[in-house]
Amino acid sequence: MARVLVVATPMLGHLGPLLTIGRRLAADHEVAVLTGTTMRPLVAQAGLRFLPLPPAAVGSVRDRPVRRGQPRWVAARQEIIDRFIGPLGVQAEALHAELTVGGPDLVLADTAYLGALPLLLGTPRHARPPVVGLSVTPLSQVSSDASPFGTGLRHRGDPLARQRNRQVNWLLHRGPLRPVQVALREALAPWRLPAGGLNYFDAASRFDATFQLGLPELEYPRRRLPDTVRCLGPVPAFTPERGLPDWWSRFTTLAGQHPVVHVTQGTVDNDDLDRLVLPTLRVLARREVVTVVSTGAVDGRSPVAAAAQLARRLGGTLPPRVFVTDFVPYDRLLPLTRLMITNGGWGGVQQAARHGVPLIVAGSTEEKPEVAARVAWSGLGVDLRTGTPSAARLARAVGRVLDGDRTLRVATALRDAAAARPDPVEAVLAGLGDVLGSPQLAPELS
Repeated sequence: MARVLVVATPMLGHLGPLLTIGRRLAADHEVAVLTGTTMRPLVAQAGLRFLPLPPAAVGSVRDRPVRRGQPRWVAARQEIIDRFIGPLGVQAEALHAELTVGGPDLVLADTAYLGALPLLLGTPRHARPPVVGLSVTPLSQVSSDASPFGTGLRHRGDPLARQRNRQVNWLLHRGPLRPVQVALREALAPWRLPAGGLNYFDAASRFDATFQLGLPELEYPRRRLPDTVRCLGPVPAFTPERGLPDWWSRFTTLAGQHPVVHVTQGTVDNDDLDRLVLPTLRVLARREVVTVVSTGAVDGRSPVAAAAQLARRLGGTLPPRVFVTDFVPYDRLLPLTRLMITNGGWGGVQQAARHGVPLIVAGSTEEKPEVAARVAWSGLGVDLRTGTPSAARLARAVGRVLDGDRTLRVATALRDAAAARPDPVEAVLAGLGDVLGSPQLAPELS
């Protein structure tokens, strides 16, 4: 039996896949999860031992709004510094404390948990346990083959585009994104690590192994990736233990009569439903569809209050074919869904692709513009190139997806590709056994 320490940023999109894998590991191994206290109920539901991160190790988990006239990258840059780099030192101390007390055989980390970097960069491999990363965002590694991460630039694979990518990467690193590099260097300074700059966007490649939980078909083609990085495809969504909404039976009846559209602003950028949910409901009111709104509030905010707020903004009552909840199991909803309209969370997009659902993406925070660009490039859906689309732009996108069949053909092909891949959870477990390199442990983990 191996002792596995899971460490994760306390955000459902980051923690959920780790809980899915941790729950499978716990059948044969001792698994503990180090994350923020807001995630304690989910860790308990997964049947795993909870270890609390100190409050200072938890960065801001709310999206920073983009002010009118402000370049999108300004808010995104500050999000990176506040949410991921700022807590690095306290995260590293918390991880060190658990290594000292618990002595795990393996650390399984969300690659956004930058507190793992001092251990990876400053401790010889023979003097520490293996540290394996799980990446739940698009590949961000700097490459001339891919548009610079965060720009949302359209992907092209020709020589001129590669030259463009090299030049833009150089400019970003020395200009707009220089504060990110400075903040990372300062956060790592107390550990006196070997000289040599670490690019923030390359951090995932520093883990002993990194498993990318996304479909390769949704990633830009690259001629080279670090040998330690493997694309496995999405794991099944982690589903908190709760019953189906009380309207589920009525919904499934209507779903057999009309196309189903799912609308969500994810689990982070959901304070202001006027950004995407409300204008979408107004557009869909002119169509014969069934709409399921997920407010994504996993922190106790009431879906009843959200439904009442939306009803007030729509004139007093919700349309009869609109259903609102805070959370709905995707393995039950997405097989019935014709279109998903989202702000671009990578996990939700992967689940849509896994179930063959076309997308409309309106994302402007975190990595969401990159997600939206990949959706458009792959043909899986429409990138609205804004987080606050107008009704006219939304209506055109809805018509393009519902009245045409190109995105549905691509979605079906991606669903089939996902189904043909080896089980990503089993692939992770086998990979963990390979990393441990122990004939006693590897068979148990594979």
